[in-house]
Amino acid sequence: MAYLWVKTFHLVFVIAWMATVFYLPRILVNLAESTGQPEVQARLALMGRRLYRFGHHMFGVAVLLGAALWLGWRLLPAWLPNLVGDMKWIHAKLGLVVLLLVYFIVTGRWLKRAAAGGALPSPTTLRWFNEIPLLLLIPLVWLVLAKPF
Repeated sequence: MAYLWVKTFHLVFVIAWMATVFYLPRILVNLAESTGQPEVQARLALMGRRLYRFGHHMFGVAVLLGAALWLGWRLLPAWLPNLVGDMKWIHAKLGLVVLLLVYFIVTGRWLKRAAAGGALPSPTTLRWFNEIPLLLLIPLVWLVLAKPF
């Protein structure tokens, strides 16, 4: 029963983090398009900073819960069974998660640069950049559901 609760909360925190991963680039697009509007840019920078901080918290909790699911059986075998075992798909999944984390960090650095008055890529480039997490999320979800290897 504890396993299902940990898994449920892991999924909830992953969803919350992914919401920030999807929305932060939209804030960047709006920042890039609002040149010459300091009030709008200040509001967007504030929104971006708060959302980025929220995303950090969500990612941290998701990682802790994921680690409990992955390795918790060593500490609490009665509550957290070893369901991953010899499955190699988990390594591919973690690799995709690392790529999403790198994406998230790059987005945060661009937000900091924009808040400091630095230049951003063009709105078109940022719109294309916004599609990267979806391209990573699709195989990630497939790996979790199919467990192919």
